[in-house]
Amino acid sequence: MLRSLTIRDFVIVDRLDLEFGPGFGALTGETGAGKSILLDALGLVLGGRGEAGMVRAGRERADVAAEFDLPADGALAAWLAEQALPAEDGGVILRRSIDAGGRSRAWINGVTVTLAQLRAVGEWLADIHGQHAHHALLRPDAQRALLDSLAGASAQATEVARLYREWQRLLQLLRAAEADSASSVRERELLSWQLQEFDALAFDVDEWQEVNAEHSRLAHAAGLMEGADETLAALGEGELAVCSVLRHLDGRIASLADYDASLVGVRELLGAAAIQADEALYALRRYRERLDLDPQRLAELERRIAVVMDAARKHRVGPEELPELARQWRERLDALEASADPARLAAAAAAAEQAFARAAAQLSALRRPAARRLADEITEAMQTLAMAGGRFEVALEPCAPGGAGVELVEFRVSANPGQPLRSLAKVASGGELSRIGLAIQVMASRDTAVPTLVFDEVDVGIGGRVAEIVGKLLARLGRDRQVLCVTHLPQVAACADWQWQIAKRDQDGETLSTVTRLDERARIEEIARMLGGLNITATTRQHAAELLGQR
Repeated sequence: MLRSLTIRDFVIVDRLDLEFGPGFGALTGETGAGKSILLDALGLVLGGRGEAGMVRAGRERADVAAEFDLPADGALAAWLAEQALPAEDGGVILRRSIDAGGRSRAWINGVTVTLAQLRAVGEWLADIHGQHAHHALLRPDAQRALLDSLAGASAQATEVARLYREWQRLLQLLRAAEADSASSVRERELLSWQLQEFDALAFDVDEWQEVNAEHSRLAHAAGLMEGADETLAALGEGELAVCSVLRHLDGRIASLADYDASLVGVRELLGAAAIQADEALYALRRYRERLDLDPQRLAELERRIAVVMDAARKHRVGPEELPELARQWRERLDALEASADPARLAAAAAAAEQAFARAAAQLSALRRPAARRLADEITEAMQTLAMAGGRFEVALEPCAPGGAGVELVEFRVSANPGQPLRSLAKVASGGELSRIGLAIQVMASRDTAVPTLVFDEVDVGIGGRVAEIVGKLLARLGRDRQVLCVTHLPQVAACADWQWQIAKRDQDGETLSTVTRLDERARIEEIARMLGGLNITATTRQHAAELLGQR
């Protein structure tokens, strides 16, 4: 369950600290007061899309934090442990921040996470149904996805799509092999010759760097020898050699330090300098012993460099890019060699087709009972939603194999007795679509384990007795889950266990949104406003009290 929501500088909200309760809660208020903005903030912290326009005008960033109870099934706790994320006090704290430039950051229990991780956690905690969600039911892909979700077949549907793509890929290779064998032979010969050249070159990036370093050393050997000899002479030869002078000065200062302790620091510095000079002299002598002119080795290195550079220029790449180029050649050659055997490709394509067919059959077996159950439950719900005698059907029509399987999924409806079933997209009116969509959303939510369900004006397009039925439907759902609903309907709000009023206020020339938790008397006033608009009478208040009394 959602415990709390903290919002800072989000659209027209300056700061809100909200504490949520269990059961069914209604969020009401006039149009434009910011009801849906609260749900937008919740959606953001659950991993939804963020943008710079969400930051309140004149502010640097918007911050939203939400605290949830940790679901009791243990799945989310196990996931958090896998991700090395703490679970604190049986709860989960999500936080999202967006700056004025549109850049976003996310945290889970105080640890910085990716947006994908935040979204993954959000899917365990809350499910938001938008006010236009029922319009998606008109799309065949949305109908199919909904059925697969209710059937627990989403993973199987993904696997079917993958197997279909693999089957089609092999068929394409087979057709290409049969249609263009001559050009394929020429390309294979060219690639084989290029790879032979590269293998003969025996190029290695590490070896190339060593060759260049050695070449640079030999090419400048004369200068290196001259500089080394000059430095050796200065360090270690003659009375004025640096090492001798430093040792002499170190001894001189050491004798003086016996009379003045303040010279001890100077003596230490001179001693260290003398030691370092001696070490440099020793190291330089060893270097000079190894350093010599080697014209033959230099010529070998220059020939190696020339061969490599010629190969790189030939293929218009840098020397370091040659191994990657060869890798691409090998991949292409492997593909061509695979496609050069039509019989093998035909066998592979046939095997892929069989794998797809098996997976598609399994998907169909999952879809059929789910389609019947969905049809029965929505048909039953229609009888109480002012569509008595109406019917709902999920048709599974056989079709050519495709990425979605071997059947088309179509929602069909008959809103009135005696009317034939026809496509939902063609016959449902706006109000009928709203009611059917709400029934489907409630059913889908009932089957999920998500503890918090959010409905944003999903009751649009209904009223009167149907609105009361919808309110009671949400209230029943609230017995097992936490349900939050933004609504303009007094009949729906009256069924809620608790109610908040969202309003606007002007402050220093800005329009800001406020939230007020309503007690019983305030709920009567708010529901009376929803019933009667500006002119609230005693009769309106009595009607509001009656609605609340029917809970």
